[in-house]
Amino acid sequence: MTTEAEIIHTDRLTLLPLRTGHADEMAAVLSDPALHTFIGGTPATPDALRSRYTRLVAGAPDPAVSWCNWVIQLRGPDCLVGTVQATVTTEGRRTVAELAWVVGSPWQRRGIAGEAARALVGWLRKRPVDDVIAHIHPGHHASAAVATAAGLAPTGHRQDGDIRWRAPLGPHAQRGPSGARR
Repeated sequence: MTTEAEIIHTDRLTLLPLRTGHADEMAAVLSDPALHTFIGGTPATPDALRSRYTRLVAGAPDPAVSWCNWVIQLRGPDCLVGTVQATVTTEGRRTVAELAWVVGSPWQRRGIAGEAARALVGWLRKRPVDDVIAHIHPGHHASAAVATAAGLAPTGHRQDGDIRWRAPLGPHAQRGPSGARR
């Protein structure tokens, strides 16, 4: 199954499928070294980001994996402010989407990442995806808040020191007394 990014609209945002041409503007958006506190590395140059985006746009070499990447565009000023992504993997009869997000420092604390992540989870609910997961550093409280806003909850599983967060989406998702998915 191949999943391809599509334009997603929210009240304040448009999630645009990633293009190589977004690299120059995104290099400026992601230029704050503080964004790398929990993920490591340093800000990418426009050329390095262009090269990375070219690889991402080309797609995953494994046919069981889809790389779905978006830039987050804030409407009004029509500027790019961050990215969201879902790596959708099918193993046997189960399909899992691993999410990640980043919003540039000047646009943080405005609910943008949470709004984008909720929109992405909503988009994934309309596809044959069984689970949504994210791996979050235990000290990254802002990302934990984004995951919570998107309906994910922490699990007991750790990967490389990060806590796995999860939201079941598929037909086997546990339902609470009201019928809502837990």
